[in-house]
Amino acid sequence: MLKVAIVVGSSSDLAHAERAGKLLEEFGVPHEIFVLSAHRTPLETLSFAQNAEKNGFSVIIAMAGKAAHLPGVIAANTTLPVIGVPLAVSLNGLDSLLSIVQMPSGVPVACMGIDGAVNAALFAVAMLSLKDEKLSQRLKDHREKMKQEVLNWKKG
Repeated sequence: MLKVAIVVGSSSDLAHAERAGKLLEEFGVPHEIFVLSAHRTPLETLSFAQNAEKNGFSVIIAMAGKAAHLPGVIAANTTLPVIGVPLAVSLNGLDSLLSIVQMPSGVPVACMGIDGAVNAALFAVAMLSLKDEKLSQRLKDHREKMKQEVLNWKKG
């Protein structure tokens, strides 16, 4: 089964996780949401990352603000793909963006735009669709729908 973990660094970030979760639901992709902090719950975060694959996850979306170490800490402790989402908690999210996008060589984290929870979910769907033809078709249909919305803007 293809399943996505969505991890946020604080319960105050849950609205972002819920936006990503809603999109995953639209595609029929199972997911679970976790609140874990690289700084306040380091051992629990480590355990989550080390056991994520064994627990049935295929992709991890990790969202954090400020220093935003959560995606990197998770990526350092799993070989699953990690998608980082910087959150605009302070400094308009620039601090979070730089924390995630500047991962050292050898520990990659895909980085979405600031507050890019929906794009993170779509990217997870794209990765999972490589192993699921039905999901791939749903993604193609979604893209076609977006295309038609742009082309038919006048017909409204």
